[in-house]
Amino acid sequence: MNRSQVVAGVAGELNATEQAVDAAIAHAATLVQAMISARSELSLSPVAAAGAQAKAMETIAALGQAREAIVACHDEMAKDHRRLGWGTYAVGPLNKPDDPTGGRGTVPPGVASHLRVA
Repeated sequence: MNRSQVVAGVAGELNATEQAVDAAIAHAATLVQAMISARSELSLSPVAAAGAQAKAMETIAALGQAREAIVACHDEMAKDHRRLGWGTYAVGPLNKPDDPTGGRGTVPPGVASHLRVA
């Protein structure tokens, strides 16, 4: 495999991991909502299944930490990519809050860029 193929493979796995963590957070939140709805529909006291619901919410908190970690991993990998002199590998379809290109790969006119050609 050439460098581009290797980098593309890692980038694909990173993206898949980020999406899987987000999906897990969404599913866990749906679980908590279903638990609350079920308790209400069955006219049960808020005390019923409180322990289980607390554990489900702990799961969401842990998944939130996992999300922060994978986002930090993404940032570190991007820094490593630039440090190795490989430039921008690919720009995804998503707008990123710290991306002055708006996901287009080029800085639009009128937007100051901190990068210079050396």
